[in-house]
Amino acid sequence: MKITNFAVKNYQFTLIIFVLVSVVGLLTLFTMPRSEDPTTNPPQYLVTVIYPGTSPKDMEEQVVKPIENKIYGLENIDKILTTIEDGVAAIQIKFKYGVDVDNKYQEISTEINALKNGELPKDIYQIKTEKISSGDVKIIQTALISNTASAKQLRDHADILKSKLEKITDLREVKYSGMPEQEIRIDMQLDKLAQLKIPLNLVMGSLQSEAADIPGGSINLDDKVFNVKTSGKFKNVDDVANTVIYNANGKIIYLKDVADVSYKDGTINHITRINGHRCILVNAAMKDDVDISKVKKEYMPVLDEFNETLPENIKMVKNFDQADMVAKRLGHLGFDFGLAIVLVIITLLPLGFRASVIVMISIPLSLALGLIGMNMMGFSLNQLSIVGLVVALGLLVDDSIVVVENIERWLREGHSIKDAVLKGTKQIGLAVVGCTATLIIAFLPLAFLPDMAGEFIRSLPVAIITSVLASMIVALTLVPFVGSKILKTHTHGEGNYFLRKLQQFLTFSYRRIMKVALRWPKVTVGISILLSGLAFALFPLAGFKLFPTSEKPMFLVNIKMPLQADIPESDRVAKLVEKELKSHEEILYYTANVGKGNPQIYYNVHQQDIKPDFAQIFVQMHEDASPIEKTALIKKLRNKFKDFPYAKIEVKDFEQGTPIEANIVVRVFGENKDTLRALSFKVEELLREHPGTFFINNELNAYKSDVKITIDKEKARTLGVMTSDVDRVIRLAVAGLNVGDYIDDRGDSRNVVITVPRDKFSNLDALKNLYVNNLRGAPIQVSQIATIGFESSPTAINHFNKSRFAKVTSLTKENVLANDILKDIVPQLDKMNFPKGYYYKLSGEAESEGDALGGNFLSVIILSGFLFVAVLLLQFKTFKGIIIVLSIIPLGVLGGVIFLLLTGNPMSLVSIIGFIGLSGIQVKNSLLLVDFTNQLRAKGHSLDIAIHIAGETRFLPVVLTSITAICGLIPIAMNPNPQIAPLAIVLIGGLISSTILSRIVTPVMYKLIPPQIDMEETPEYQR
Repeated sequence: MKITNFAVKNYQFTLIIFVLVSVVGLLTLFTMPRSEDPTTNPPQYLVTVIYPGTSPKDMEEQVVKPIENKIYGLENIDKILTTIEDGVAAIQIKFKYGVDVDNKYQEISTEINALKNGELPKDIYQIKTEKISSGDVKIIQTALISNTASAKQLRDHADILKSKLEKITDLREVKYSGMPEQEIRIDMQLDKLAQLKIPLNLVMGSLQSEAADIPGGSINLDDKVFNVKTSGKFKNVDDVANTVIYNANGKIIYLKDVADVSYKDGTINHITRINGHRCILVNAAMKDDVDISKVKKEYMPVLDEFNETLPENIKMVKNFDQADMVAKRLGHLGFDFGLAIVLVIITLLPLGFRASVIVMISIPLSLALGLIGMNMMGFSLNQLSIVGLVVALGLLVDDSIVVVENIERWLREGHSIKDAVLKGTKQIGLAVVGCTATLIIAFLPLAFLPDMAGEFIRSLPVAIITSVLASMIVALTLVPFVGSKILKTHTHGEGNYFLRKLQQFLTFSYRRIMKVALRWPKVTVGISILLSGLAFALFPLAGFKLFPTSEKPMFLVNIKMPLQADIPESDRVAKLVEKELKSHEEILYYTANVGKGNPQIYYNVHQQDIKPDFAQIFVQMHEDASPIEKTALIKKLRNKFKDFPYAKIEVKDFEQGTPIEANIVVRVFGENKDTLRALSFKVEELLREHPGTFFINNELNAYKSDVKITIDKEKARTLGVMTSDVDRVIRLAVAGLNVGDYIDDRGDSRNVVITVPRDKFSNLDALKNLYVNNLRGAPIQVSQIATIGFESSPTAINHFNKSRFAKVTSLTKENVLANDILKDIVPQLDKMNFPKGYYYKLSGEAESEGDALGGNFLSVIILSGFLFVAVLLLQFKTFKGIIIVLSIIPLGVLGGVIFLLLTGNPMSLVSIIGFIGLSGIQVKNSLLLVDFTNQLRAKGHSLDIAIHIAGETRFLPVVLTSITAICGLIPIAMNPNPQIAPLAIVLIGGLISSTILSRIVTPVMYKLIPPQIDMEETPEYQR
């Protein structure tokens, strides 16, 4: 081959290039971004609207529908999922993959800002628009613990730590939580205000005017420019209390005359504890494409220095540090990598010392070249890309082994070093290129897997593709060059001791069986067809689960309280659960979050927003806890909390892959809420009756009661009272109204809230003695024009693409797969008599599988299939050759499925990756046999002689490459991470079965359908 001739003849140039590759590869290894999981930036966004005290029905009409109508008009919308609960609406927006993520974020922000100034209520507490990305995950969670320090003291220290961490350039989203912020609260005495006949709107207008911060601009004085400073914001409580709210007939009324103005903590909506101790949490996320180990070196000194400044009554505990997990996981994979190299070295012994050295040189250079390619394409070093490199380790030596073994064979036959290197490489070169092309094409569909699952897993196939491509370049250039310098002519034509023994073993093993197989070729093919059928028949026994559970020693305990439980009651029940967790020695930390979810510490579990009847406990076991120990503890806790009297307790493990609410989710669509409710009961009953389900949840199981203020509009108009003024007064009394902000002693902006005198939480007393001014300014008691009552309403309202739906969710019991349950449930759902306009759709794991494996993925699979065939046609020029080569694939599938069943692993996305990669490896091995048989026949050998010689000659490198790949994969197969182990298990099982059976099936298939060979004058090197 020309490239080989160039590399050998211009060896100085070859040497310099590969030294350069080594240096750049080493630098790349140390400078590549490191993270636990791949960086993902899906075109997904979350719009959260917080409007305290608003029922789901009012949220739907006043907030959600205007937002949905605006967003739905944007281009390339894929789906919009909306969840509406008390005072909170979460609108998840997903665009089609391929759009510009930043542009779409700007479009959404523009639409939301336009709505804020138009259709949406003016007193909404907060609207936030977020991009969903892997960067949302908090890499550190630190707790400041104290049972005696004041809330202000804890807040101040948390704020100091926040300020210090914010100065680290690679950190983002530094926040603290668990304590309400301090505010200036104005407790209005509405009866006194009514006596003085001062309109409430006037008071609020005066406060808002005083709180306004309008820069005065600048003026020129002589030859200088001076800025003009105006009154500015409120500075302290006295500024607010001394605000003039009324001035008539020479009488000045200050705010302090009609209100109690003081510093107070805001409404408690989030309580945090760690191991039962009161605390405040400080969390920080990391920016994309940075090395987490370097970031840790920046924030650890800050944490250590800060810890020394804390008073004795406050302790700091860093309970979560993703950098430690990354170091442990990457260290484990690094050990696997080292072990794989050792095992690969052992398998190279039959090649001889010098040949083995050449192959060992090719390994780091191929990986270095692969790393450079990955880095240029923007991929990081993470758990999946490292797995890809370890898998590639077993594959990339194949090309070098095949080339070196062929050169060695020529040397054993007595040829000169130059002839053996150039002609031996040329003889095998085209087959090496074809093998590499088929292997790359096999992994190509995985690089184009659609949706978030595809983006998440993409670094794995890319690592394999770049490394294997690099290995081909190294095998055809560096290997011949180094071989020409260090290989020697053999004195023993049969090779070294190990090679002779291996060759004898292979010859002895197949001598008898090959004679029988070639004598009865049709019977042999029939048996292989039966084995192939068995392989596909075993698939259903394995089951299917797209992504496995996480192996990390941590999980969540979700506490779902009875409807409308308040924060104090949720807190009481959370303490009971914490008491049980304390009794388990294997638990290191348990962090309780009452009224809100724990800050996001896992890539696909987002934080639950404010919800008084919800609590979540983040449980962390000791770092050396195995997945088996974690599963046992989860099972024990589920049994313990199964009949818990005060709340539903969900002990939930983290899942790999795309975010899902539950294993099984059934959505029932329709407009009438009563009909939806009735249908949801039927679905719930179906799920409850199945033995494999537990923790079934139906949001419409019970309606909640809301306090309804009914305004007599006719009477109100008669008295000159505007309905909006009544609504404003009621909101002021119950939730409070923000009228401005002030600058606290740390320079941060805090709220100034106007309300009525009340305790920590509002109750019905807040609605007593309320006054509203009519158009003439006269005070009218609210009770004269409004009555208080109760009404029922749904706990939550859900929309999917603007269509209302009810959902019933279920988790699956241990060792039960969602797909197996759905096989039983779906036929029953299909038989249900849905009214016209009502229907169901599956979500959860079923939807996730459809997103990951449907649509574009099938197109890529078909395209790759045609490319596969095209490459083989270029190689063999005949369809018979293709059929012979591809006939081995089902036999490899048999080994892969059997190994999955033996290890108890279900079919999953990583298993599919294994089977796809396996097909490429098998074709490569079979291709070497068929290609050499064609060469021998072209030289004039008879069919039987060509089959015999090719089998004896080419089966040795096939066995060597297969053993090398298997040994390289063994450490991955033994890895406790269920996200990566099944890949290696499938490849090992498939390689064992296909290697054993290909020696029989491929020659037999060749004898049955021998390809047409043009008899040509064969050059000397093709021997």
